[in-house]
Amino acid sequence: MIDLFHRLLLASDATLMALGGLALWLIAGFAALMERRRVRKRPIDRLEAVGWMPWTPIFVGCAIIGGGMLSMSAPVVLGELL
Repeated sequence: MIDLFHRLLLASDATLMALGGLALWLIAGFAALMERRRVRKRPIDRLEAVGWMPWTPIFVGCAIIGGGMLSMSAPVVLGELL
């Protein structure tokens, strides 16, 4: 646990950006899953009821930002792995 903390503390900016991009992609995947669940479980007249979350814009925003972060950090991170 301590070793992981020290590796994150001393990680390069590109590595931290890659981890942030991965986290945003995980949030995007969760939003896609919840959107699919929302559409399949509820009848169409209840889609606009109170409590509705805009899962699709959350998915698109997180996927685009996360993909951009991953693409900017990929050359450095892949260079460190090789």
